Amino acid sequence: MSTKDFVEKDYYKVLGVPKDATEAEIKKAYRKLAREFHPDANKGNAEAEERFKEISEANDVLADPKKRKEYDEARALFGSGGFRPGPGSGGSFNFDLGDLFGGAQGGAGAGGFGGGGIGDVFGGLFNRGGGPGARTQPRRGQDIESEVTLSFTEAVDGATVPLRMSSQAPCKACSGTGDQNGTPRVCPTCVGTGQVSRGGGGGFSLTDPCVDCKGRGLIAENPCEVCKGSGRARSSRTMQVRIPAGVSDGQRIRLRGKGAPGERGGPAGDLYVVVHVDAHPVFGRKDDNLTVTVPVSFPEAALGGEVRVPTLGGPAVTLKLPPGTPNGRTMRARGKGAVRKDGTRGDLLVTIEVAVPAQLSDKARDALEAFRDATADQDPREELFQAAKGA
Repeated sequence: MSTKDFVEKDYYKVLGVPKDATEAEIKKAYRKLAREFHPDANKGNAEAEERFKEISEANDVLADPKKRKEYDEARALFGSGGFRPGPGSGGSFNFDLGDLFGGAQGGAGAGGFGGGGIGDVFGGLFNRGGGPGARTQPRRGQDIESEVTLSFTEAVDGATVPLRMSSQAPCKACSGTGDQNGTPRVCPTCVGTGQVSRGGGGGFSLTDPCVDCKGRGLIAENPCEVCKGSGRARSSRTMQVRIPAGVSDGQRIRLRGKGAPGERGGPAGDLYVVVHVDAHPVFGRKDDNLTVTVPVSFPEAALGGEVRVPTLGGPAVTLKLPPGTPNGRTMRARGKGAVRKDGTRGDLLVTIEVAVPAQLSDKARDALEAFRDATADQDPREELFQAAKGA
């Protein structure tokens, strides 16, 4: 990516969010677009694949507060007609972008900044701090993002799932050289650096990828028929991925070094897995706790007793129901919830629901009528009316 391309790309526009969007708004917009343009949902659609790369690149910058701050500052410096020396500078200035971006490190999304952060994007902007051989260093592989859907139980207990991924990797046909014979020559235009410099005025120069070798530093005399001389080809692989216990719906997991292979001996990128969790017919989830609603009869609620409660993947537990338990009361079965990060478990929150029978036998009806007559002097709505009058 050239400096000009980076500065002029409007990542906010790519995601369709305003410049003051919150992290939640950015995440929501990204997830919606990623689902729409994901390669798995648009097989053979090159435009959708490029759009997905743009979306991933924009999210990688805007979802990271540090990268977003650096991007906004860079846009402020360069975003409107280029950076110009201020008055009194005499056509030159003593400004070092390294002071602003030098510490940026970390991974990037598909089509993003590789492993060097925004500081590396501007690394050769001024003719200082980087020699012509800087681009000959190993290049980190791209990050990859994928999605996986787990059952409720798998999300709680953890699971190992197969994940099929597609990414750019060194072409196997030419061993990544781009040349059928495996003997590419050094690009005469950039002398193998992969970059060319051009004057930008004001005493500084701009560095762009070499158009002749497309930033590789090498030119194939006999281009490989598979990769067309690029040295990179689409590669598919299936990998067993361990999803940790206690993962929640929508969580994004980072697996270091499991992304696309690097170039020239560089490290592989990272793999980001977005987890989706199916609902369970009985249990729900609240943070590290599981939830369940248990129906009880009116006599059990009124007189008290012991109630058996199911647990997720384990034996049932017995809870003591105190006399006079109201409908909607929540009780707690400790240690029967989801797995926490430290290996301990949360609790099972049991909500009591008093079941009202739809049909009654004659014997049951007589018993209820006798109970009604015995409690006729007790009005459960008396306090309600008193409170309404006093309000």
